[in-house]
Amino acid sequence: MANVDTVLKQATTTIEGALGAALVDYGSGMALGIAGGGKDLDLNVAAAGNTDVVRAKVRTMELLNLKDEIEDILITLGGQYHLIRLLKGRGAQGLFLYLALDKQRANLAMARHQLKTIEAELEI
Repeated sequence: MANVDTVLKQATTTIEGALGAALVDYGSGMALGIAGGGKDLDLNVAAAGNTDVVRAKVRTMELLNLKDEIEDILITLGGQYHLIRLLKGRGAQGLFLYLALDKQRANLAMARHQLKTIEAELEI
């Protein structure tokens, strides 16, 4: 098991094309930890903005009476992928991992697989 900072650093260093990662509480919109990012990718702004995306999807699923769980949400931009993975483990309710990827360098399928593996190592 690894702590938040270790897991986020691992995400940004081992996932090809990773630009930044954050662990986010979608109840408050606050980033509980960030790694990477920079002047072109403010991870605190991304955390707050993507909280609205997660809340909207959760609310929509409830309205549709879908009895399923969200694994991840993908937002595809011209030059980037933004991957949101809702956490499911004990103590992780209401949290998601956010990963921004450079579209030219990233392998989306591998990034999803690696993010799932990293989630399993996370200790909250």
